[in-house]
Amino acid sequence: MARVVGIGGVFLKAKDPDALRAWYQRHQGFDLEEWGGAIFPSDRPGGMTVWSLFPDTSEYFAPSKAGFMVNYVVEDLRAVIEALRSEGCDVDEKIDESEFGVFGWVMDPEGNRVELWQPPAK
Repeated sequence: MARVVGIGGVFLKAKDPDALRAWYQRHQGFDLEEWGGAIFPSDRPGGMTVWSLFPDTSEYFAPSKAGFMVNYVVEDLRAVIEALRSEGCDVDEKIDESEFGVFGWVMDPEGNRVELWQPPAK
């Protein structure tokens, strides 16, 4: 079974998300979307890598204390989650499914929350 097949997103916490977005736009050339993040096209599953900022008060990365979270693309989220559980990993019980795909989370041994994403079927 394939596990991670790409990076779907990079998410950072910021004290001032608007100022940091403007810095990335001006100095790194990020083409920001209306919702505030950037999309980098890719020809791997999922078809893109998303870059986005969260306020430093966001609890979305919890229980991680890190100021970042990486989203990895998987082909079969439920199979990967099941395998991680059987291997004794700290897997979040919650799985989210929407028009954007299926999402699950696991904590790595350093306490970083890792988001796993199965893109929607085309």
